[in-house]
Amino acid sequence: MKICYVADGASIHTQRWVNYFAGRGHEIHLVCWKLLPGYDENIHIHLLTRVAPRIWAVSQYLSALLWIFQTRHLVKKIKPDIVDGHFITVYGFLAACSGFHPLVVSAWGSDILIYPRRNFFFKAITKYALKRADVITCDSEVAREGLTELGAEPAKIRVILKGVDTQQFSPQHRSQELREKLGIYEAPTVISIRNLKPIYNVEMLIKAIPLVLGQVPETKFIIAGDGEQRNTLTNLANSLGVSDSIRFVGWVSHDELPEYLASSDIYVSTSLSDTSHISLQEAMACQLAPVVTDIPANRAWIEDGKNGFIVPVNDIKALAGKVVHLVKNEHLREEFGRANRHIIQEKAEYEKEMAKGEKAYRELEQRKKYP
Repeated sequence: MKICYVADGASIHTQRWVNYFAGRGHEIHLVCWKLLPGYDENIHIHLLTRVAPRIWAVSQYLSALLWIFQTRHLVKKIKPDIVDGHFITVYGFLAACSGFHPLVVSAWGSDILIYPRRNFFFKAITKYALKRADVITCDSEVAREGLTELGAEPAKIRVILKGVDTQQFSPQHRSQELREKLGIYEAPTVISIRNLKPIYNVEMLIKAIPLVLGQVPETKFIIAGDGEQRNTLTNLANSLGVSDSIRFVGWVSHDELPEYLASSDIYVSTSLSDTSHISLQEAMACQLAPVVTDIPANRAWIEDGKNGFIVPVNDIKALAGKVVHLVKNEHLREEFGRANRHIIQEKAEYEKEMAKGEKAYRELEQRKKYP
């Protein structure tokens, strides 16, 4: 098939998705405005242009109008079998504006759960894309519910996880060299890999660290990721006197991430909102014991006390207590870890999930030939 993706080329989620289908021998075109390195060399890249931001608010809307016309022109030129717009609020809308069918739009989470709630404009363009789509993919039951609330036809929705490559994300990638480089050596280690943005609430973890150190002072913390709160969070760590126990390592590439996860012992996510929570799934595949906040996306994967712990959002004492409990109970950490790897192998294996996506494309292709 010839598949045209309209998506954020700077996202690892886009890259993993389109690289899979390029590897399957399909002719892949990607319409985007910026790129990560690492795309399959056979993928045809079409870069959108952007209006210079002299007045940022104006340039955003002018860029959006320009992108609509550019996307329509490119899709007409490419003549694909299928168009798939990933991240509905922006790229799904652009794909829908191309006027092409069959059209797939793929929800990532915040495009369904957050952006449409911000204002009427975001809600309107999201609903427009959903109405125009022939198939809608999402990565969780939470997202499916959000889609139906926005008016998506239930029969159009397919749940396809982003998936985890359990060969890449594996406890076998534990690295003593990395632990020595970070200066954590044999210390019990807690890791957070969420970006440093308000929605991920990493402040909750940092505020819990003094309570953890009060009971297990040798514990170390790796905080990976970047974002607008980085300076605020490092200043908070300094003010609490816990900086020596934290390693702010910044953004970690997807290729390096398995080593960081496998070299840790406990995974923490303090997020306020998520859909499928791919980061949690990757940590589970690396056999970590999780402590996560009580939101639907986490409850879909963690059964409290069975394969991890769930704590109330912003309950700093509860978070610290569960982390301390796991630090002190190596046997329980290992028990949770083994259970988690098995869950991911059974329910979220990358190849199996991508095969579902290919099946959906094939069904659309056949529907086009034999309406």
